[in-house]
Amino acid sequence: MTFPVAGIEISPFIPLGAGFFLTFFLSSAGVSGAFILLPFQVSVLGFTSPGATATNHIFNVMAIPGGIARYIREKRMLWPLAGTMLLGTGPGVVLGSLGRIYILSDSTDFKLFMGVVLALIGSRLAAKAMSSTSRNPVTYENMPDFDAPIKITRFDHLLLEYEYRGDHYRISTPVLAGMGLLVGILGGAYGVGGGALLSPLLIGVFRLPVYTTAGATLFCTWVSSLIAALFFWALSSFLNVPYISPDWLLGLLFGCGGIMGMYIGASLQLKIPARLIEFVLSGAVLSLACLYIAGYFL
Repeated sequence: MTFPVAGIEISPFIPLGAGFFLTFFLSSAGVSGAFILLPFQVSVLGFTSPGATATNHIFNVMAIPGGIARYIREKRMLWPLAGTMLLGTGPGVVLGSLGRIYILSDSTDFKLFMGVVLALIGSRLAAKAMSSTSRNPVTYENMPDFDAPIKITRFDHLLLEYEYRGDHYRISTPVLAGMGLLVGILGGAYGVGGGALLSPLLIGVFRLPVYTTAGATLFCTWVSSLIAALFFWALSSFLNVPYISPDWLLGLLFGCGGIMGMYIGASLQLKIPARLIEFVLSGAVLSLACLYIAGYFL
C-alpha cells in the first residue's frame, strides 16, 4: 500500500501492528505510545518531514478515546487534574506546532534537548520505582483496592487536594497549568500531545499514584492532540504546503491498531502492580532518551 504524504510503500499490517503493541503496553501508565511511534516513523519507515508529527497526533486522536472511556466507567478519571493541565497544554501545542514547522523542520538539536529532558524524567521515575520496590516489593498480594473512590477535598485556583486509599495528595493548580504549557509546547513540536511527559512528571516528581493520574493524562493528551492535528491540517491547507499535513491514511491505520491496544491496556492496569507500570514507563522513556542523545553524536 502506498502512503503519498509520507512517501512510503508498506503493508497496512505494519502500522496496524505498531499502533496496537505500543498502546497495549504503555496505556496502563497513562501514555498512548506516540512518543515511541515518532521514532518508528522516522527511523523505520523513513517519514521525516513535519507531517510525521502531525500523523502522530492523528494516531493519538483515534487511539485514546477507548482508554478514556474505560477510566470514566471505572470512576478513575480525576477531572480537576485533567482540566487544569489542559489549560496549559491546549495553547502549548499550538505554539509547539508552529515551532516544529518554522524553527525545528530540521529537528536534530531539538531531539538532543528532548533526549536530555526525557533522561532526567526517566531517571527520576526509575529511582522512585526502585526505592519504593525496596520498601514494598512488587507482588500481586499488595495490589490496591480497585473500588476505592477518589475523593476531592479541595480544588480552587491555588490547590488541588484529594484522597485515595487513605492517603492525601496535593499539588498547586498554577504549577499544574504552567507545567501543562511547557509540556504542551514540547509535545506539540514532537507530536505526543504531552502525555509522555506529563505522566512521568506527575508520578516521579509530584509522587501522585499512577492509578489516579493515568486517565487524566490520557484525556489531556487526546484533547491536545486533536487541537494540534486540526492546526497542522488548517495551516497546511491555508499555506498550501503539503509536507506539513498529516498522512491521514497512515494515521488512521496507526489509530485503528491503537484503539484495540488502548482499550485492552487500560483494563490490564487493574491487574498490574503500580511499581511494575512505573518500571515499564521509565524503561521506555530512558530508551528513547538514549536513542535521541546517541543519534545526535553518531
